[in-house]
Amino acid sequence: MCGIVGYIGKHQAQPILLDGLRRLEYRGYDSAGIAALEEGKIRVRKCAGRIDNLAALTEKQPLLGTMGIGHTRWATHGEPTHRNAHPHTDVKGHIALVHNGIIENHQALRRHLEQQGCIFISQTDTEAAAHLIHSLYQGDMLSALRKAMQYMRGSYALAVICEKEPDCIYCIRLGSPLVIGLGKGENFLASDIPAILPHTRDVLMLEDGEIAVLKSNEVHVFDALGEEKAIHPSVIPWDAAAAEKEGYAHFMLKEIHEQPRAVKGTLAAYMGKNGLEQMIPGIPKRVHFIACGTAYHAGCAGAHYFSSLAGIESSSHIASEYRYCPAFAHPGEMMIAISQSGETADTLAAAAKAGEMGIPVLALTNTVGSTLARSAGQTLLTYAGPEIAVASTKAYTTQVETLLLMALDAAGKKGTLAPEEIDQILSELWRLPEKMERILETCAPIQHFCDAHIHERLMFFIGRGVDYALAMEGALKLKEISYLPCEAYAAGELKHGAIALISEGTPVFAVCTQEALLEKTLSNLRETKARGAETICICPERFTERAEPEADRIWAIPDADEKVLPLLAILPLQLLAYHMAVAQGRDVDKPRNLAKSVTVE
Repeated sequence: MCGIVGYIGKHQAQPILLDGLRRLEYRGYDSAGIAALEEGKIRVRKCAGRIDNLAALTEKQPLLGTMGIGHTRWATHGEPTHRNAHPHTDVKGHIALVHNGIIENHQALRRHLEQQGCIFISQTDTEAAAHLIHSLYQGDMLSALRKAMQYMRGSYALAVICEKEPDCIYCIRLGSPLVIGLGKGENFLASDIPAILPHTRDVLMLEDGEIAVLKSNEVHVFDALGEEKAIHPSVIPWDAAAAEKEGYAHFMLKEIHEQPRAVKGTLAAYMGKNGLEQMIPGIPKRVHFIACGTAYHAGCAGAHYFSSLAGIESSSHIASEYRYCPAFAHPGEMMIAISQSGETADTLAAAAKAGEMGIPVLALTNTVGSTLARSAGQTLLTYAGPEIAVASTKAYTTQVETLLLMALDAAGKKGTLAPEEIDQILSELWRLPEKMERILETCAPIQHFCDAHIHERLMFFIGRGVDYALAMEGALKLKEISYLPCEAYAAGELKHGAIALISEGTPVFAVCTQEALLEKTLSNLRETKARGAETICICPERFTERAEPEADRIWAIPDADEKVLPLLAILPLQLLAYHMAVAQGRDVDKPRNLAKSVTVE
């Protein structure tokens, strides 16, 4: 949630800040603003709406200066208005700051500060931080920030500039991500890596409780007690081009088309000279998958793989619910926490709970150096590259792929699959990119369907077993970017109530990738067709003849081993969501009310 950028160096800050905000707009786009130090004074430009509005404002009223901070907002406290937009300042405008996260005790801080004479002009929790820091400032910002951290509760990342310290940007982090980019004669900060990729790939990830001081030629990092720490930069493997549209109409379409390359790169990363590398420690007796949203659906697929291939009892949990359910630690259990960004607040909290109970946590994330990656006992990366569109696509496929590889590793250790069976599935995975390309090249029927159904009021997605996980993900994608009401059901469950919603012409999508469950799912599809539904079946080519009597349309995918078919079957569902959103004129990459990295609970 919310995007933060900062720059200090030899160039004009305004264009760098605006470019960085555009690259972070997936984190929030309700309002935006920048602040710069201009002739010794802090000047602020901010407005409601997206970065384009801010760009138009700063073209008319530019900010000059080689140091500044910027923010794009996902509203939590107060409506997306000019007054609530960041940056916020103290009463006299001597300090400006931007904030990601939530200051939970902001109301108490506000009451205390108002008693001291502070006048608040916004509804945000962030303004309380600005007034608090100003009230504690006595010529030393580092000291003021350390004191402020003792008063503020919650999750926050702050970037602060001060007129009395014109050669520094200060930033603090507690629970919300901050990355520092190291340049030559200039330095950068941001909420996420894509904002700084055009300038540097050398980065520092701030840890919880740390304060960083950025100058044009140096960076210093201090712990909460004020002790300076040695810094150890990391090199990000992505290049700047990976975060560009490269001729595609939308980032989401680009990322859908990047999936063949992403699954190939992820597979290659875990293959050694002698085959699949060891991916999980030992043989767990039970595996808990925890995640949110799309990553939760990947976890459902992972639980299916671990159970069916390795014979390991597995379950997938919504992270925000897992935190509050009674849980007991048993010997041999492990948790696999899944998050594209590695910063998802609910997932981090659930992983922390598992750690407190003594359950080993393995992180599966796409982001090097993320909070989840650093806090887990073991980390596996997906090699999807930067994902900019809010609706996740290639991150999902690489998560499912990596979970399949982990299940194969466990099955090999446990002996539930013979080596030749594992090799067969791996061979199928190597052929996956070419089959994905075939689907992406023949999506015209999906586009035609969307053009003819832009006025639908309700759609259903059904599947059994791992196909139910695919159905949930397909429905989520469609909801996220087309705003079209739709529901996913385990195919056998639809008749227990929700079938009452089906009327003449209601589209029902059935995902069928499993031979043993095909007839059952088709019988459920038949039940909806008898009630007037328009039925669409997503299945491999070898199932088409059997599906034809029940399906008005068949979107066939190339034949493959049943274990890898879910990685193919998800593509038509992603394309359905994309083309439906385009047909309806939606903002595909920036759907309303959403943000890419959910760092609040």
